[in-house]
Amino acid sequence: MRQDIVFLDRSTLKADVRRPSFEHRWEEYDVSAARDVANRLEGATIAITNKVPLRADTLAKLPRLKLIAVAATGYDVIDTAYCRDHGIAVANIRNYATHTVPEHAFALILALRRNLGAYREDVRRGRWQTSDQFCFFDHPIRDLHGATIGIVGEGSLGRGTAAIARGFGMRVLFAEHGSSRKELLDGTAYAPFDQLLRESDVISLHTPLRPATRNMIALEQFRMMKRTALLINTSRGGLVCEDSLVAALKEGLIAGAGFDVLTTEPPRDGNPLLDPDLPNFILTPHVAWASHDAMQFLADQLIDNIEAFVRGKPQHLVT
Repeated sequence: MRQDIVFLDRSTLKADVRRPSFEHRWEEYDVSAARDVANRLEGATIAITNKVPLRADTLAKLPRLKLIAVAATGYDVIDTAYCRDHGIAVANIRNYATHTVPEHAFALILALRRNLGAYREDVRRGRWQTSDQFCFFDHPIRDLHGATIGIVGEGSLGRGTAAIARGFGMRVLFAEHGSSRKELLDGTAYAPFDQLLRESDVISLHTPLRPATRNMIALEQFRMMKRTALLINTSRGGLVCEDSLVAALKEGLIAGAGFDVLTTEPPRDGNPLLDPDLPNFILTPHVAWASHDAMQFLADQLIDNIEAFVRGKPQHLVT
């Protein structure tokens, strides 16, 4: 039986995407506006999406749809409850960003911990060139060795971040959850969330966006943190109340923050975190996942997921 496959946002993936080995019709669009989705998926049996939402009102118009192949790990753009109730399988990508996201997180950590942005700006403005000493110390520099990193999220990205942290000689704390053990053999410890906030010098978020995690860090949580702490978010923008983060940075409740994500992306209607005068803040445009190697791994697994489903042996299902 021929499968009709539609890729709604091909431009989100800069990699070679092989065609499936079974009989199929392939149609792809660089981008898809919400108003076009139902028409483009009319007659499709398999939909591929990265960030194009597929909600119940749209899915109800697609009686032939059998599989949604998400070209990402996060699947909050999909109405999974509707899919479960109507026999639509949803498969996502697993473990493709195990190296690239932790590396990006540590790029942000190192830049902030050592105040690289501020010193680079000083050099650009000519301050070093006029200094009466061989260097100057206007911005604090702190080592990672001996510091504590608190990691929220114990999946492959959280564990990958922990592995790098251990290489720097950091103490690793994971946020405690129901099945957590208190101590692991490698010395990694678990702590209740509030304790993690109080003890960590760096807090790195690697957890999905769910109702229970939305705005999990707001002003109350910032007030628990060390004044020298950094907050790193390479996961989902909605995990942190953005207005509270602005206030925390301006009031000096924390020392800095590095984000790769915003609540709404792209931020066409503005965002408080776009303020160029925010102190000790680095924002990158949701690229932590986007190394060449990671994207190609993702593209290969995307088609693996589709082929496995058509063979009757689905993998990586979330429904």
